[in-house]
Amino acid sequence: MNYILKNHDYSDDIVVTIMMFYPNEKYIQTETPDGFTVLSALDGGKAVARVYDSGEEKAGFSLDIAANDEHSVRFALRTAVFKCLMQVKPIKAPWGTLTGVRPAKLVWTMWNEGLTDTEVHDRLLNSYLVTPEKTELAIKVAKSEKRIVENGRGKIGLYIGIPFCPTRCLYCSFTSYPLDKYAKKVDIYLDALEKEIKFTAGLIKDKELESIYIGGGTPTSLNEAQLTRLLTMVRDNFKFPAEYTVEAGRPDTINLEKLRILKQFDVGRISINPQTLNDETLIAIGRRHTVDDFYKAFELARQAGHTHINTDIILGLPGENESHVTKTMDGLERLSPESITVHTLAVKRASRLKETLDSYELTTFDLMEKMLDITAKRTAKMGMQPYYMYRQKNMLGNFENVGYCKPSHECIYNVQIMEEQQSIIALGAGGSTKTVEKTPQGDKIERIFNVKSVDDYITRIDEMIQRKKQGLENVLK
Repeated sequence: MNYILKNHDYSDDIVVTIMMFYPNEKYIQTETPDGFTVLSALDGGKAVARVYDSGEEKAGFSLDIAANDEHSVRFALRTAVFKCLMQVKPIKAPWGTLTGVRPAKLVWTMWNEGLTDTEVHDRLLNSYLVTPEKTELAIKVAKSEKRIVENGRGKIGLYIGIPFCPTRCLYCSFTSYPLDKYAKKVDIYLDALEKEIKFTAGLIKDKELESIYIGGGTPTSLNEAQLTRLLTMVRDNFKFPAEYTVEAGRPDTINLEKLRILKQFDVGRISINPQTLNDETLIAIGRRHTVDDFYKAFELARQAGHTHINTDIILGLPGENESHVTKTMDGLERLSPESITVHTLAVKRASRLKETLDSYELTTFDLMEKMLDITAKRTAKMGMQPYYMYRQKNMLGNFENVGYCKPSHECIYNVQIMEEQQSIIALGAGGSTKTVEKTPQGDKIERIFNVKSVDDYITRIDEMIQRKKQGLENVLK
């Protein structure tokens, strides 16, 4: 899949637009049409797009650029390519020309420009070509996030990564290492993590910590002694936040003792993630637990006193259809979790799914739309409303991930990490700290990365600490 840029260098905007029509391809920038090629050009005050096949022009579209600023130029370039490709390969595009991961953030931007809800609605529909259903979803989520974002101003969040799992799932691209091969390194990893925790605690001692989120990997893959050690480190170094989450994502890592330890350390929110309640799918995606194991883990969590349990599910897993999703929602409705996060399967570059893509028949747009409709209706029946949302590259059908919750059970961390209105410091292997600095020119967002490899993290922990010291000094003044 080739593309040509003329008089601009907005490669990312053009590639992500092409990906909507031709996902999971290699995108190569060229100088002249070769095979199937998309051309994007700036021509005076116009954005121009052309599609060529073996040198022959197949479609063309041009659009006047509304204003001479970067946002208007990029918007026009994407729109021109989108409408040009629609002539060659008409697709259903629920989010229209939007390619960003945060649709609700765009709503915020328009509110800040002074637009009313009606004007926002009209711009999403008519300028960005978003469907009425997704327009309503974006506005509803943005309103839900507004209270949380405004309440968190001036505060910070904390993420702690535990990069170990029993097995690596088919779709996973996170920093995750199989526990059977890394078991002897867990305690050494915790030694390095403790060093980073203590340094960070001193750095943020004068700031209000709004949320702590321990994720992974699977934090509960730690044994009882290791989990106790981790939570003791957190308790001894940080002031107790408004929200404290630990992912207990894999039911095969959970027992009553671990759940009681989490409760003992005042963890207020846990996430137990079945992904699906169909045993044949669990086998196919590499999970080492059954549906019954999930039910037992959930009931043990209730027995241990946990009153805020989230469950994640994924739509579009290999072989699943509406009946599988209905079965999953039936099971979740009986358990009545406080929140459910519905993910649309994304074919991520670092996943086993990407490596073995030819072995699977991916879910069609129409089927994904029906499955998403099932989850929207069933969560509403359970008394839940959508409260946060994000999108990813190579997501099946160009849909979205949505978090639903019962009243007053929103996840603060999820909202803040999506809306980028608050600095969130990330510790551990693969951690990506995101700083938000308020300036007269607007929010200045920068990232500080930890190395992904467990071995590198252990041996280079002093370097990771130095990166944080340099990157956070000005932000935390």
